[in-house]
Amino acid sequence: MNVTDITLDGYVALEKYRFVYFVIMLIGYILIIFSNSTIVYLIVIHKNLHEPMYIFIAALLINTVLFSTGIYPKLLIDLLSEKQVISFPACLFQVFVFYSLSGCEFLLLAAMAFDRYVSICKPLQYHTIMRKTTVNVFLVLSWLVPFIHLAVPVIGNANQKLCSFTLKGIFCNNLLNHTFCVSSKAVFMFGLVILFNIFLLPMFFILFTYTVILIITYRSCREVRKKAAQTCLPHLLVLINYSCLVTFETVIVRLESDISIIARFVIMLQMITYNPLCNPIIYGLKMTKIYEHLKRLLGK
Repeated sequence: MNVTDITLDGYVALEKYRFVYFVIMLIGYILIIFSNSTIVYLIVIHKNLHEPMYIFIAALLINTVLFSTGIYPKLLIDLLSEKQVISFPACLFQVFVFYSLSGCEFLLLAAMAFDRYVSICKPLQYHTIMRKTTVNVFLVLSWLVPFIHLAVPVIGNANQKLCSFTLKGIFCNNLLNHTFCVSSKAVFMFGLVILFNIFLLPMFFILFTYTVILIITYRSCREVRKKAAQTCLPHLLVLINYSCLVTFETVIVRLESDISIIARFVIMLQMITYNPLCNPIIYGLKMTKIYEHLKRLLGK
């Protein structure tokens, strides 16, 4: 093992359940790719789904596929390997992918919230505000802003000296900071900026937007309330799911030495399977137009 190799020490009874884990993870990854790609395919080929809301959904599901691809291939290799190790540069890259794409999810959900606000609260101005250019700007910023933010701490930590070569996880996340000999205050402070800019700020914006939508629809007719429920509920479900998982991940990092290896293992598995599988199910079943096309595709 090279001196820059880090041991991933977050597995539970790996020797005993190695092939069970591998089969479950492989099936999970295939389902994630297939389910998310199916919804994206439906949105691409059907012109009545070429609306901002569905374009944002397609972007979110593509983001989910990229997120899973940044985790699963290495995870599957580790499950069949005698030693579960990763090089320090590869670990940094996985941290970059994990958090930048997580930030993309929040920003895309914020873009969806804005789209729903304009559609429900300013319907006459919708096509003027949500033009193709506006949608493209939101999409570019949703990916570009997190990438730029996460590049700073990753580059800042690239020359860090390691005093520990064991990571109590099954993939690289902020637990990597516990392996450094000296923690950089500048990187830590910028981490707080990242937390605010691409996680908390979008979250507050989403909650504020849906609160306004709720107030306006409450005062409106039944038809408007029905439309709001049909189009906003799936986004809120996805937001709640992902927010809970990010909170759990933060707890794992903060309570690194106080949480049991089994609890840590289960929570990490949930993070990489639950949301990527739930997103296409929520949008496929709850979004009426997508559901109709999905039924036709499946021959029902």
